[in-house]
Parts: sequence; C-alpha cells; structure tokens
Amino acid sequence: MTDLTADVPVSRATVKAPEPGTPGIAALRRVPPPPPPGPLSNALVFGWRAILKFRHVPEQLFDLIMTPIMFTLLFTFVFGGALAGSTGDYLQYFLPGILVQTVVFNSVYSGMGLSTDFQKGLFDRFRTLPIWSLAPFAGLMVGDVLRHLIAGGIILGIGLALGYRPEAGLLGTLAAFAMLVTIGFGMGWVFIVLGLLVRTPMTVMTLGFTILFPVTFASNIMVDPATMPSWLRSFVEVNPVSLMTTALRGLMSGTASLSQIGLALIAPVVLTMALAPVVLWLYRRR
Repeated sequence: MTDLTADVPVSRATVKAPEPGTPGIAALRRVPPPPPPGPLSNALVFGWRAILKFRHVPEQLFDLIMTPIMFTLLFTFVFGGALAGSTGDYLQYFLPGILVQTVVFNSVYSGMGLSTDFQKGLFDRFRTLPIWSLAPFAGLMVGDVLRHLIAGGIILGIGLALGYRPEAGLLGTLAAFAMLVTIGFGMGWVFIVLGLLVRTPMTVMTLGFTILFPVTFASNIMVDPATMPSWLRSFVEVNPVSLMTTALRGLMSGTASLSQIGLALIAPVVLTMALAPVVLWLYRRR
C-alpha cells in the first residue's frame, strides 16, 4: 500500500514564526486558570434558575396571587364586623397577621420544588458539578424570597386600597418586610428537609399543610387570644407564629420593642442553624 502523504510537499511558508513581543506557546501555558466560582456566585446562579421557573411554570403565580387575595378579602369582610366591630378596625389588626401566614404557607413550595427536581433526576447532575454543596438549596431560598415579596406586596396593596394604614410609615413597612423574608428563610428549611425525605411533591404539600394549619390557626393572626380558653391561650402565647405576628404588628404600627423582635427571630435562627447541616447530610446521603 502506498503512502498517500509521502509525495505531499511541506510548505515552510505556511508556518509563521511568532512576531516579536507576542507570548509564545510556553508563556500561554503558564497563564493560571480562572478561579472557581465561590458560594455566593453558585447561589446566585441557582437563584436565577428558581426565578426562571416563574416564566416556565406560570401556574405557580396563580396560587401565589389568588390565595392571599382570597384570605384577605374573605376574612376582612366576612369576619371583620363580628370580630372587631368594623372591617376597618379588623383590617388594622389582621393584615400583618395575614402577611405572616402567607409567608409561612409559601415556604412549602421549597420542599415541593426540591421533590420535583429529585424526581426528574436534576440533583444527580448537580452532584457531579464542582459547586458549593448548598448552592441548589440556596437557589430554592432565593425563589422563596421572591415569592414572599410578591405575595406580601399584593397583600399590602390590597390592604392600602381597603383602608389599612401602617402607622410606622415607609421605614416600619420596610423593616416588617425584612422580618418577613427572615421568617420565610428560616421556615423554608423545614420543608426542604421534607422534600429530601418524601418522594412526591404532593405528599410534601400534604404533610406541610398538616403541620402548618394547626400552628397557624392556633395563633393570634386572626383573633385576640384573650377570648380563648386558658389551655389554648397558653399555647398561643408561646406559638412562634404568634410571636412573629406580634413583632410584625409592632413594626408596622411603630410600637415594636427589642424583646418582641428578638422573640420573633428565635424560631427562624434556630431552624436555620439546626436544619441547614441536616439538609446537607441528607443530600449527601441520598
């Protein structure tokens, strides 16, 4: 067999020597690689992924928008007159509480989204990437923060249209929303753990609301606990949801004390410190 390349002439004119002042191949090989992305960069990327879900799964926005609207309107106009004498007085009491309830309920979507991603095999791919281990969960939290802000803004807008007036003004309202984000961040870890333990998103939602309904409704969100039986009132007064609601009412009315704010932040801080390592352990184990 003849060598087809034997008669092919090699043209030296096509091989150009490097121009003076330009780095050679050896110099290019000494260029260090770019530094790997840090935890914050990883978290922001996964946070952007969570935000894109709203565009690709718009039905999530329906749940997010309609539920707080229905709760706010129904409780204000159906129960307001009976519980407070007028809908206006009841709205001043009720609106900060419905903000807390909405944020707590929205936290369930963290676990549902996580369970859905596991079902699709996405987290198997995430494990192979050279990223911060908690970055996918941090992305879920970013999506939660966006949900909380959207829902909170809708409720506040409806309340203002109906006559609610935050006596602390803009600064008090901003402080209240900062606390809402903190509450949602802490509560989200509970449902991320559920999402790692439970196989289907619907089961996560069922278990989540089974836990949340008694804790949320046995609180001071809707009524003053002074009218409750003593055995129930003793639970309501130490219920973390009640403590959060009391602090939020104080921030929006300008009467919050440091002790109220500190008591409201105990549950989110403790949940974050206790469950974040558990989430990482369950993620690696699964």
